[in-house]
Amino acid sequence: MKIMSINAGSSTLKWKLFEMPEKTEIASGMIDRLGSPKAVFKLKYNGKKTEREEAIESNEIAVLSILSALKDASIIDHFEDITAFGHRVVAGGEHFKKSEIVTDENLNMIQELAEYAPLHNKVEAYYISVFKKLVPKAIQVAVFDTSFFSQIPEVNYLYSIPMDYYKNFKARRYGAHGTSHRYIAQRLNEIVPGGIEDKNVIVLHLGSGASISAIKNGKAFDISMGFTPLAGITMSSRSGDLDVSVIPYLMKKLGLTDVEDMVDILNNKSGLLGLSGISADMRDIEDAAANDNDKRAQLSLDIYRNRIIKYVGSYIAEMGGVDVIAFTAGVGENSPEVREDILNGISYMGTKVDTESNHSRGKEVKITTDDSKIAAYAVPTNEELMIAQDTYHFAQLLN
Repeated sequence: MKIMSINAGSSTLKWKLFEMPEKTEIASGMIDRLGSPKAVFKLKYNGKKTEREEAIESNEIAVLSILSALKDASIIDHFEDITAFGHRVVAGGEHFKKSEIVTDENLNMIQELAEYAPLHNKVEAYYISVFKKLVPKAIQVAVFDTSFFSQIPEVNYLYSIPMDYYKNFKARRYGAHGTSHRYIAQRLNEIVPGGIEDKNVIVLHLGSGASISAIKNGKAFDISMGFTPLAGITMSSRSGDLDVSVIPYLMKKLGLTDVEDMVDILNNKSGLLGLSGISADMRDIEDAAANDNDKRAQLSLDIYRNRIIKYVGSYIAEMGGVDVIAFTAGVGENSPEVREDILNGISYMGTKVDTESNHSRGKEVKITTDDSKIAAYAVPTNEELMIAQDTYHFAQLLN
């Protein structure tokens, strides 16, 4: 059974096609600079890679381009060869506590929840409607970033604001990257001796967007991101946590009258980019710090690691210890330096880094020694496979 996982953004469309239940990746690709006459179309299958520029100026043309490319490559004979499509949706609010088949009612609710994720939900809902139109017999499934954290304890999701704001407006911590954190938890349960059902786990999803979760006895317990993905640790271009009073203060200083302009600065011009003045890419900043002796770049790295260690330390205190730590996503999977610095930052807990194994990049590997009191792993995430598995579950039920 062929299942396609869809990860849609405002100007990008990423996808993977799987054969299920074998979990075999048949093909993958993305469209970048979508909406431009020079959009970049990428396709990978059978060890082959193709890339071309073409005019892809609408969401519908983007979907047609992908499906037509699969036909041209003889990966499918008809659009209907794909049984189901699984869509990453950022915000599920309290309404969606697990993945769901997309009915007309559910699609309307996804659109209504766009006020929780205005840059994401509207686009994702529109893509779902396009796929429904072009492949009407296929099953459409929504997989929500927030669902993994929907049942963390009240003490961890409620803000210290008037309770009526939660009751009336559902203002609370929702978290994000839940599909990735859920995948890592499942994978850890398979590779950690004895599983993680009776263990305290911390997962560090360190990518362009970054989040840290606490997982207790196999269930989500806390998450660094908040009402939106802006909260938490320092990220590539997002500020992470800050005193909200700085927002009106800076708006006055900058002559801004629309709070959305300030939110845009905190989302897109802050974090490592704002601190370093160089780049939002960790590799560029590490290079500047190491080779150019750029003190501002080094300070950016120090702040980044400091915020991570603070969250890790707070989760250790909150859970009463930690047994397993996992690093994932772009930086987590590919920066031995960041992993080592963080683990050395909690060496008081008895962490001992295996320097040789930690030098691997993009591989699943244990990175602590056998006598380390905490077991740490690098685990590549696979959100698309998680989406495909959820989608396959529904496809089985309906076929």
